[in-house]
Amino acid sequence: MMNPQVKERAGSECTLGINKMLNEQRVKLMTKMASYEEGDGKKNMAIGTYFRGDYIGKEVIKSICYGTMAFVILFAVYIAYDYEMYMQEIYKMDLLAFAKSVGISYLKFIVIYSAITYLVYALRYQKARRSLRIYYNNLRRLSAMYRKEAEDRKNG
Repeated sequence: MMNPQVKERAGSECTLGINKMLNEQRVKLMTKMASYEEGDGKKNMAIGTYFRGDYIGKEVIKSICYGTMAFVILFAVYIAYDYEMYMQEIYKMDLLAFAKSVGISYLKFIVIYSAITYLVYALRYQKARRSLRIYYNNLRRLSAMYRKEAEDRKNG
């Protein structure tokens, strides 16, 4: 039979080994989570505060504004490039047809640009939500580790 003092010491060494292993796991998990929070976490947490439709809608509206500015700049550059020709032909042109073709070009540009924006931000939202789900699961695991440690201290 084993001496009770030796048995108690062996049990406490085993408990210390388990606690050390749990502490190492907890530190690794906390380091991983802190790294995430400093990197993609900030951006993903901001995205996670929105509903999917609100986030994508906000980004599409922003892209329409920026797309309109880009179209106006490109149109101005196009006109400036052939400015002399436009000034010579201005009285011979059908201005209404020209405005209609510019308007149709603008609408095509904005529809394509908005569709691309929708796809990009829908994928970003999905990726951020998936990443946040993993982060919150890690938070739950960390909380469980702390609870288990508190229980072990309370019981022994």
